[in-house]
Amino acid sequence: MQAYTESSGSAALKQHPPYTDDDDDVPGIKKHDVETAFAQNYGLNDIHHGTYGTLMTALGNVIGLMGSIPCCICCPNPFKRVHQGTVGLVSRFGKCYRIVDPGLVQVNPVTESLKRVDVTIQITDVPKQEIMTKDNCSIKLKSVLYWRVVAPYEAEFGVANVSMALIERARTALRNVCGQHSLQDLIENRDAVSREIQKAINPAALNWGVEIEATLVKDIDISEELQESLSSAAQAKRIGESRVITSEAEVESAKLMREAADILSTPAAMQIRYLETLSTMSRAGHGPKTIFMPLNHNRIDNDIT
Repeated sequence: MQAYTESSGSAALKQHPPYTDDDDDVPGIKKHDVETAFAQNYGLNDIHHGTYGTLMTALGNVIGLMGSIPCCICCPNPFKRVHQGTVGLVSRFGKCYRIVDPGLVQVNPVTESLKRVDVTIQITDVPKQEIMTKDNCSIKLKSVLYWRVVAPYEAEFGVANVSMALIERARTALRNVCGQHSLQDLIENRDAVSREIQKAINPAALNWGVEIEATLVKDIDISEELQESLSSAAQAKRIGESRVITSEAEVESAKLMREAADILSTPAAMQIRYLETLSTMSRAGHGPKTIFMPLNHNRIDNDIT
């Protein structure tokens, strides 16, 4: 083991800044996950092997003592390494009696064995499977599981293959959850569907000593016929929306034209337009111009006044 000094500690802090609460926002990196301790001792009171067990344990202690000498290569070393990210399950005569954290562990080379269990986050792909949605659409869906061991004893001795058990459980949950949603809902609310799948898997996973960190829907494969049908439906919807917008614009235009016609139909407005026309004709070109005047001059004067 390396000795810790103030200089080495300062250098380590420069390379790896201290942990802050802001780091909890990073998915999969939490303070309690990094510092979790699994060490536990189940005791040996219920393990009885009589004289044979006592002799084998004593023999193992002697062999281990000799193996701990660096120059003695004829005897096995009783010290085993448990790497960071794993925990050790120590068994005596085949029965697990303690769990050890990462570090150097001493075991009896004759009567004890060490089993290492990975407690880091594992990624398991759920094979693609065909699912029938609520609106009778056949799709192929692929997902992925993020999980980690939270109870090493149950995960190692409670189930033969944790990964395979999670996959089969996830396949069942996918069929049940996705069968309650329509295809459009699966496409638009993929995150919500993933949370429902995780909620369905987690109770069984906890019984196996593991916890589901996340469940993600990776791919949704749709047949070509269904894709064409969805594309046609979307195109028809867009055409209908454009027609509605065009109709609303025409109605609004008609209203404005009606209001303009009502305003321009008044006598005063007609006289103003008449005078504007005369002004425009007087400025247009050179030479003689012919202007038609109404016979009723008094009416014009009255309208203007």
